Amino acid sequence: MFTLFINGIRRKVDVSPDTPLLWVIRDHIGLTGTKYSCGIAVCGACTVLIDGKAERSCQTFIKDIKGKKITTIEGIPESHSVKKAWIIEDVPQCGYCQSGQILQAISFLNEKPNPSDRDIDEFMSGCICRCGTYQRIRSAIHLASKLTAQGRKK
Repeated sequence: MFTLFINGIRRKVDVSPDTPLLWVIRDHIGLTGTKYSCGIAVCGACTVLIDGKAERSCQTFIKDIKGKKITTIEGIPESHSVKKAWIIEDVPQCGYCQSGQILQAISFLNEKPNPSDRDIDEFMSGCICRCGTYQRIRSAIHLASKLTAQGRKK
């Protein structure tokens, strides 16, 4: 039995220690915003925040996250600057990668609040968008950076 702290809520799950976090989130907790795609941590669709850092949940095992705070896309408020920017910049096409892209962007902006295009391209390179909306993703990250900075000035 494992106790997880997901989106601010304690959850108990009875799973094998080698169960990937992705399947616990989707199948045992019932949060389906975190997506399965490659299963080998190269595409980014399964990205969640673990203690505020972007991690691939398909290759993160339950035994390795004891006591850590997990945030899925469902735990990010609609008022968050990155979610707002995603809408304003009309980023999604099919939308499959968006939860992972958004969580990766949040982690990135926490580390580098005023990034260059090159910074964005490098940090976001592990999140694949099959629709190719990379220019809009970059624009949304720049906008989110500005929105966050404006919020701090108030």
